[in-house]
Amino acid sequence: RITGNKLYRSWGWEIWKAFERCSTVASGGYTAIKDVLQDKPPYVTRDKQESFFLAETLKYLFLLFSDDETLVPLDKYVFNTEAHPLPILGHMPWQDK
Repeated sequence: RITGNKLYRSWGWEIWKAFERCSTVASGGYTAIKDVLQDKPPYVTRDKQESFFLAETLKYLFLLFSDDETLVPLDKYVFNTEAHPLPILGHMPWQDK
């Protein structure tokens, strides 16, 4: 979002389509696949949805496709490796007026 480079959204869309194509579970949710190098169905799955898929992966995809600059202002927050927004040192949210 901060770069404005559409290439990242294109890559993100390809990633989303791969999730939908390869790891969607008919009863709901997503599953891990055992071999990501396997390029043809049926994919061998692990019957397990990792918690980070919702907590991190989908959060990053949501942020990638959001045009709302006020959602998480990137000049005031950074993300840790688990996709949690942390205020930039010296700028605390309660200082906003």
